[in-house]
Amino acid sequence: MLERITIKNLALISDAELELSGNLNVLSGETGAGKSIVVDALMLLMGGKYDKTMLSYGQTNGFVEGYFSFSDEAQTEFLTEYGLDADVEIIVTRKFSADGKNEIRINGKSVTAKMLKCIMSNFVDICGQNEYQVLANKKEHAVVLDAYARKDIEKSLLLYAQKYGAYQDLTKKLNSIGDESERARRIDMLSYQINEIENANVLDGEEDEILDFRNKALHSEKIKYALARAVEALCGENAGLDGVYESAKNIGQIENISAEYAELCQRLNSISVELDDVASSMSDLLKAVDFDENELDQAETRLALLRNIKKKYGDLSNLPQKLSVMKAELDTLTDSDEEYEFLQAERQRILDELYLIGKSLSDARRKCALCFENDVKAELETLGMKNSEFKVCFADYPSRDEFEDKLSVNGADDIEFLLSPNLGQPLLPLIKIISGGEMSRFMLALKVISSKYNSVSTLIFDEIDTGISGKIGQEVAKKLANISRYGQVLCVTHLPQIASMADVQYFIEKNTDGVTTKTNVKKLNREEMIDEISRLSGSRDISSASKQSAIEMKEWSEKYKTSIV
Repeated sequence: MLERITIKNLALISDAELELSGNLNVLSGETGAGKSIVVDALMLLMGGKYDKTMLSYGQTNGFVEGYFSFSDEAQTEFLTEYGLDADVEIIVTRKFSADGKNEIRINGKSVTAKMLKCIMSNFVDICGQNEYQVLANKKEHAVVLDAYARKDIEKSLLLYAQKYGAYQDLTKKLNSIGDESERARRIDMLSYQINEIENANVLDGEEDEILDFRNKALHSEKIKYALARAVEALCGENAGLDGVYESAKNIGQIENISAEYAELCQRLNSISVELDDVASSMSDLLKAVDFDENELDQAETRLALLRNIKKKYGDLSNLPQKLSVMKAELDTLTDSDEEYEFLQAERQRILDELYLIGKSLSDARRKCALCFENDVKAELETLGMKNSEFKVCFADYPSRDEFEDKLSVNGADDIEFLLSPNLGQPLLPLIKIISGGEMSRFMLALKVISSKYNSVSTLIFDEIDTGISGKIGQEVAKKLANISRYGQVLCVTHLPQIASMADVQYFIEKNTDGVTTKTNVKKLNREEMIDEISRLSGSRDISSASKQSAIEMKEWSEKYKTSIV
């Protein structure tokens, strides 16, 4: 469960720490006081998206931290799949800054937002307006039903998923080979490409050599002039090389007198040898500087061919490897008729098995759906919707011929929840008929049912009391109290009935000093909780009996909680 949450510089909350009960925790306060900021903090801990506008104005950084504790390490064993250690204590830290960056850590180890979301979905379930919208998508209805029917369908689901994986692998292999006409087209294309590459006969480093040749040919006159002048400067009459020879000859006459002269003589001799070699090389280059026009044309033609090959097949240095891969694929395709027929037959065999497993899975779902319908209707009745009709509607299971077009990783069922909240109204999809209050109660009914089989240890309700008041509010409060006996519940509310059921309650209020505005979070003692119940009832400043009524409501709630088995 979530034992503690710490908030620093998130929106209007500069610094807050909430110590939570393992049962029912309530957040209340005036509209606009900042209750949603606490929910935002919880969402960040669950892997929600961070936006830099969430940072308190004028601050450079902030963080949200959640401390979770568990009864044993078995509940956190799955963390090893994410490279984390299983532990009875988990600390989730989400640090964020003004530049939009945020750092996420679990027990000090860095994780991504996606990883955090996957991990925390095992511990926390948030029920708010967003989930109402999700439930309007009928694809989610099968997920809800499967969670309810998990014990009855788990083995079938696992077997189906394994066969579905085999079906996908076969499909990928068949797609890579293609049918007869596709194979023929692929064989033609590969044959053409292989011939084109082989006929090009590209040599290693050839492109660079041609570019070098072309560059010299295009600048031949400039090269010829430069080389000729350079040779003349070294080898002409009274040129540089003669001067070096003469200098070396003169120093040679005194080299025996001192080691210094001997060294100079040696260096001059080395220079003369090097200059002689340079002059010889330049002379050779000068003789070769005349380029044939036909050679240049051939180089341009060859370069165009190489560039065309490069454009089609990528880096020329990788052509041998690419050619090898193409030839291997061509060999496979040329000899693949038998394999294709075998894979086709194998896929049909797997589809036959999938069809039977899927049909068995669908039958089990339909059986569980009847119990699910009765459970939902029973919960709705206690929430003031006794004339409601609820049905899990299944489309006809597809025939074997239609099956491949309908199947998914979880079967081939098309499931939708239908509801009639009032007597005399037809059953219709949820999105078409449910008001805010009806949706809140329907969602609560699902959560009451799921809390009995769901492994999630913390349930968070945001605006579950939308459109609810009076006696129904009391029934909702009782439901929340019931759920909180199975696990931890945190609820944001405006209803005094729900507030009176709180085991721990926090009051959220907005204050200003005339310059800045801050949201404060205060834990209430029993007397303050009674005062808040009175305020929520709307009669605290009107009737002197308001406080007594709040006391009685709190005492009744405490008595009710002791009666829950």
